[in-house]
Amino acid sequence: MIKSINHIGIAVKDLDISLATFKKLFQVEDIHTETVADQKVKVASFKVGEVRLELTQATDETSPIAKFIEKKGEGIHHIAFQTDDVNNELLRLKNEEFQLINESGVQGAHEMLIGFLHPKSTNGVLTELCQPKY
Repeated sequence: MIKSINHIGIAVKDLDISLATFKKLFQVEDIHTETVADQKVKVASFKVGEVRLELTQATDETSPIAKFIEKKGEGIHHIAFQTDDVNNELLRLKNEEFQLINESGVQGAHEMLIGFLHPKSTNGVLTELCQPKY
């Protein structure tokens, strides 16, 4: 079952420059950074209220983030929703005829299992499902 918004992903060209901007905007200092090699990205994330913002920079020109920025420029890339069971939700949504990018969960940032729904089946919004590894 989908429970809540976990984070909003923002595609950026330069993580350091963007992070400086958002630090000033939201007056945050508690920043988590990591590289997710499988996804070819480096992320910096922080909470604003109960929602995490995730700034995401490509580490390779073949990264989906690099392709997104090339096509659409920097900006909101995806909205992630938390679930207790990513694989079960992906199967349920596939049975509901949603187009999946991931047939099963893959490793994401914050040690989460993640899976994406194609924006063609969600009114143009790239939707991520994420499951914390408790």
